[in-house]
Amino acid sequence: MGLSEEGTKMGRARVKPISRSAEDYLEAIYLLSSDKGYARVLEIARYLGVKPPSVTQMLKKLRNMGLIHYERYGKVVLTDLGLEIAKKIASRHADLKAFLVALGLAEATAEEEACAMEHVLHEETIAILRRIGEFLSKAPKGLRCLRCLRTGKYLCLSEEEQEA
Repeated sequence: MGLSEEGTKMGRARVKPISRSAEDYLEAIYLLSSDKGYARVLEIARYLGVKPPSVTQMLKKLRNMGLIHYERYGKVVLTDLGLEIAKKIASRHADLKAFLVALGLAEATAEEEACAMEHVLHEETIAILRRIGEFLSKAPKGLRCLRCLRTGKYLCLSEEEQEA
């Protein structure tokens, strides 16, 4: 269950459920504003592959939810609550991507899959996948169980045992 389904409790107040689309916008604003402290409508549109009017419509919703500061033709800045939620979404995404890469998935595929998964998995599931991903990524290079996992073969067994 992603943030949109659990109704996000962030310290002070309970925020009403956030849609997957809204989560994508918050994450995009967070990533785009990391250097200069704000994002612009055209940057968000390019990043998400949508048209500027769609961005404007979502920004109004996010502003009404108290997650961003935004005035027409102005800068888009996350509120404290918006920043907190966006960081959590970005962290979920990064953890899932790292897990998938550790399993041997190509970077681009892992990016795409993590983007889809970040919205639907429960926090407890992501915590477990995070630990597995960390374990796999920190494991010694020649570890047989990793080769087993990536090749789908039980390398520690003889060929007769594998066929049984």
